[in-house]
Amino acid sequence: MYRACKRAFDFVLSGFLLVLLTPVWLVIALLIKLDSKGPVFYVHSVVGRHGIEFPMYKFRSMLPNSRRDDHTADLERNFLTREPTAVDGKGPIFKTALTDQSRITRVGRFLRRSSLDELPQVWNVFRGDMSFVGPRPSLPDEVRLYNEQQKGRFAVRPGITGLYQVTARNRVPIEDMIRLDLEYVSRQSLWLDVKILLKTPVAMASGV
Repeated sequence: MYRACKRAFDFVLSGFLLVLLTPVWLVIALLIKLDSKGPVFYVHSVVGRHGIEFPMYKFRSMLPNSRRDDHTADLERNFLTREPTAVDGKGPIFKTALTDQSRITRVGRFLRRSSLDELPQVWNVFRGDMSFVGPRPSLPDEVRLYNEQQKGRFAVRPGITGLYQVTARNRVPIEDMIRLDLEYVSRQSLWLDVKILLKTPVAMASGV
């Protein structure tokens, strides 16, 4: 019953938001095109429910053809040695996409700080690839480092937001992120989903 209600909620709300946010999408698309050459959307393969890969959509925030070799190496350091990508006034940042800030566009910096680069994932929710609430989608390079217990996060659809996003968000190593996602899988309920959704705007605004 919980899963059926959650999917119905995701489908109705994502369809409504696709229509309501169309003007916002158009403005963001225009800013991206004016700021740098390249496509409006960044589409990459991620691992979802039952370990099945799907294309996930984001607004492009980096320069086209950015190298992935540094990204993969940084991800491995994060996972294997808990080494942060960077450090700021609030402490360590564990986010592999920040390996080289010069690759991020001016508009991209704003989109990332505000999490508006994630808006196109509403389309993934509508399609059924994702949910509004769930574990963070995993990159294939990341999944190959998982043990069997950690793969338990694939028991549910990945989410645009989740327990990790509203509590730690890039401030803990991937290993701790997975622990939070597994906690969500074991505790999932409509009430927990509502609490996470209510906390998400504050987390986005504060950059937590």
